[in-house]
Amino acid sequence: MPLRRSLAIKGENMLSDREIEAAKLRTKYSLNEGPHHEHSDCIRIAYEWLDAQIKLKGTTKKAYPLKHIIEKWAGRYVSRTDVDVAAELHPEIKGKYPYFNISSKLTRPNIKRLEGIAQAFTQNYNEGVGDYPYSREE
Repeated sequence: MPLRRSLAIKGENMLSDREIEAAKLRTKYSLNEGPHHEHSDCIRIAYEWLDAQIKLKGTTKKAYPLKHIIEKWAGRYVSRTDVDVAAELHPEIKGKYPYFNISSKLTRPNIKRLEGIAQAFTQNYNEGVGDYPYSREE
């Protein structure tokens, strides 16, 4: 069942807890040890970040520390397994962390994507955010 894109910036509904729980069960995690999830909002945050990226036909060859980049954008801890689930949920994302089908010229997502995600900016992960590694703004 293809999932609709959940774009907070367009005012659409966020991913539901039910959708997230179902995705956790079918996700092929990139780490051998068990998954770590603190809050479903972390998956919503990762989903919104991935959604803002330019999608490619094939996977990128350049590896970025995506979870750290997402954390700085959202001001909250996000686990690698949160990114795995977000990628599983997103209908346009293919590949395995960190080699997804997103452009290596990363897009800084619009901060409005985080509106309605209660856990955004609840921790001090956004200190020292500069332009690196972004090439464009949404």
